[in-house]
Order: sequence, then structure tokens, then C-alpha cells
Amino acid sequence: MKNMNKVAKSAIYLMIATILSKILGFARELVLSSSYGASAYSDAYITAVNIPVVIFSAVGMALATTVIPLYYEKQKIGGSEKGIEFINNIMNIVLIISSILAILGFIFARQLVGIVAIGFEGETLDLAIKFTRILIFGIIFVGISNIITSYLQTQNQFAVPGLIGVPFNIIVIISIILSVKINIYILPIGTLIGIISQFLFQYPFAKKLGYKYKYYINIKDEYIKKMMWLVCPVFIGVSVNQINAIVDRCIASTLMEGTISALNYANRLNGFVIGLFIASIGAVIYPMLSKLSNEKNQNKFIKSVSQSINSVILLVIPVSVGAMVLSYPIVKLLFERGQFSPQATAMTASALVFFSIGMVAFGLRDILGKVFYSLQDTKTPMINGAISMILNIILSLILVKFMGHNGLAFATSLSSILCIILLFVSLKKKIGYFGQDNIIKTSLKSLGSAILMGIVTFYSYNQLSYIMGSSTVGQIISLGSAVFIGALVYLILIVLLKIDEVEIIKSKLKKVIESK
Repeated sequence: MKNMNKVAKSAIYLMIATILSKILGFARELVLSSSYGASAYSDAYITAVNIPVVIFSAVGMALATTVIPLYYEKQKIGGSEKGIEFINNIMNIVLIISSILAILGFIFARQLVGIVAIGFEGETLDLAIKFTRILIFGIIFVGISNIITSYLQTQNQFAVPGLIGVPFNIIVIISIILSVKINIYILPIGTLIGIISQFLFQYPFAKKLGYKYKYYINIKDEYIKKMMWLVCPVFIGVSVNQINAIVDRCIASTLMEGTISALNYANRLNGFVIGLFIASIGAVIYPMLSKLSNEKNQNKFIKSVSQSINSVILLVIPVSVGAMVLSYPIVKLLFERGQFSPQATAMTASALVFFSIGMVAFGLRDILGKVFYSLQDTKTPMINGAISMILNIILSLILVKFMGHNGLAFATSLSSILCIILLFVSLKKKIGYFGQDNIIKTSLKSLGSAILMGIVTFYSYNQLSYIMGSSTVGQIISLGSAVFIGALVYLILIVLLKIDEVEIIKSKLKKVIESK
């Protein structure tokens, strides 16, 4: 219980930090959409900015995932000094590899753009290549930033990694504004500086907690060898999302201009929830699960897994239903201004509906992946992820013919749902009971409550928007009030249904009030 209290407290701190970062992230998307809309410029920029992410964030995430359990092992045997030596060894290896990849990416930028955006031509193609040559050097800092994040998390410091989006988003927002007024190339240069800032922001905090950089490389270290065995399956597993993104953008580049941008904005809205709730829970729970697994504490491990899964279900199902019901007014209010046209709103809103279908699956995939990684099982998520990826490609090619860009979003959701089913089956085989009965009950209660909430929210918004009119203030009041009414309905229903996690929160709040 003490561990779960620590987790809850850390998750709250991280959630607050993430809210701040995500608000600025939305501000960034709003400034980009207002400045460039869904156009050739935004398509070229979004494609270019995602290339370094595609190339190295999967590697960075794979390294970060395997660093935490192995750091605990190394520290247990040789103390904190040996743990830091292990971090430095990885840091220097990553610096060398990522620098080589950056140089190769600069040389072969045309070929990279040709792979991820086969439909680009003319000015859009030329801009995407030039932007890529600038942004490709970001991969060096993506990798080492992930490692510093892992070190901070092993020291129970979660708020600082949660805040790295603050300097990044501020720098990018300034870059977008200046690029419109001065020169378009300020946009990729500013974004590169923003990527670098994520590492620079974390480094001083790591130093305060005992980290000291030292040039040390030992590729013969048994823990590096062990990590290589673990990291390859993790890399393939986490690459699934990146490969799916490449396939989606590749197919989208053959559709009408602005399709990539519309899918990106819809995915950003969808990702806001994942980043806000799921990333916060996952980042905090993973080091704890790794420790419990290392200590062979099976009962606490299973309890933590069950509570984490149910927390995701309770938080995300209502948001998923709400996003589907209010997709058009949400996109219209947030994005429709400047260069962002009503057509762009319609395209983005419809894509958001189909992304929202898989919102719970996206969140659970992240949590379940971390459960397997904490058990040092990296192959299971890789195999299930690969199956999901193949299905996504097949469904994308089929559904895009009938549903256009919405087919790409729907394919992503369907393949994620399959991946979750496979991961649950695999987890049962791996550890047996993990609270399945409780998870099923919570899912059904949450879904039933969310459907009723969705009906109330839909009719509330329609009535309020009719009364308040179509002005910006009217839209804000109508949408905000409908969301509040819906959230209240959902909260009342899950309290009445006596869901375990809700009862735990109620008892903790009661103790806090009584102690005062």
C-alpha cells in the first residue's frame, strides 16, 4: 500500500507537469495550424520533423526501457558508482551511433523523404528535404535525453522529465511566429534548438542527484551485452508505432493536399490524452514494477498491474467517448482560425473520431508493454506488436480506398485493439492471474457509464450551442458546460457502481479530510 501511495503521489506530480507541457503543446499546434493551416508547408514540416523521431526515438525508447531494470541490477551489485558508470557507458555508445546516423541522414535526406512521403513533389518535396537536413541532427539529442530521463526516474524524479516539453514548445512557438514574419527556415532551426533543450533542461537535475558525466566506453561489459539482447526486441516492439506512422504518412501523401496535416492534428488531440494520463501512469509504475519483479514480490506486482490497467480504463474510456461525440466542435474551437479552413476542420474532426475508437487500446498497449519489460520479457511485446503492425498496413491499404484518410485512422485503432487482446492473452500465459475478473468488471461498468455520459453530453451540447450561438465565447461556454455535465454524470455513475479503484480514492480522501 505504501508503494502504491508513493506511485499515486508521483503520478499526480507528473500529471501536473505533463498538463503544463501538454497545454503548451496544444498552443504550439494552434499557432502552427493558424500560421500554415493544412497546406504544403505544414505537410513538409510535419514530415521532416517526424523523420528524426522515426529514426531514433524508437532506439531511444528501447534503450530507456532496458536501462531501468539493468541499472537496478548493476546498482544492487556494485553500488551507485557502478550504476552511474553503466549510464555513462550507454550514453557514450549512443552518442557515437547517433552521430553517425545523423551524418548519414543528412547525406541521404532525399531518399529518406522519398520513403516516408512518396507522393511529395515540387516545392513540397524540396522543402521537406531541406527541413530534414536541418532536423536530422536532433537524433543525437533524442537518444541521450531518453537516457537522462531513465536515470532521473530511477532516482524517483518524475516531474522534471514531465516538464521537458515546456522549453521545447516555447522555442517552437517562437520559431513558428518568426518563420512567418522573417524566413520559413527559422521553423526547422528553432525546432532543432527545441529538441536540444530537452536534454539541457534535464542534465542539471541529474547532476544534483549524483550523475556525473565521464567519457567511458566498455562494449565488453556483461550488462551492455545483456542490454543488447534485451534492446533488440524492445526496439522492434516500440518501432511498430513509428512504422505505422510512416505507412500512414506515406499513403496520406498520395491523397489530397493537407491530409498529412489533418491526420497529424487529429493524432495530436488523441495523443494529448495518452500523454497526459497514460504516460504519467506508465512512467511512474515502470520503475516500481521493475523493482518488485527484481525482488520477486508477486502479490504486490499483480496488484500494481491490475490497479494500473483499471486506472487507464476508468480515465480513458469516457474521454474516448467524449472525443467521438464532440469531435467537430472541439476541432472547430481549437483550430479553425487563420489558415485553418472549415474543410480542414471537417477532415481533422472525422479522423479524430476514428482515432478515438482505439484510444483505450493505445493507452493499455503502453502499460502492458511496460509490464512485460519489467519482467525482462522483451520478445512478447515485439511479436504481438509485429502482428499488429502487419494488420495495420493491410487494413490501411484496404480501408483508404473506401474511407479515404479516415481509413488510415480506423486501421490504426483496429490494429491497436488486436494488439491489446494478444498482450492480455500473453500476460495470462506468463503470470497466470493478474486480476482479469476485476478488469472485466471495471471495463463493463466504465463503458456503460461512458455511453450514458456520451448521450447526455451530446444533447447538452446541442441545446447549449442553440442557445449560446456560434460566436467564439458561445462555443467555449457550450463546449465547456457540456464537458462538465458529462464528466459529472460519469463520476456519479462510477461512484454508484462501486468500482474498486474509485472506492480506494474515496477512502484516501476521507482519511485526508479526517486528519485535518
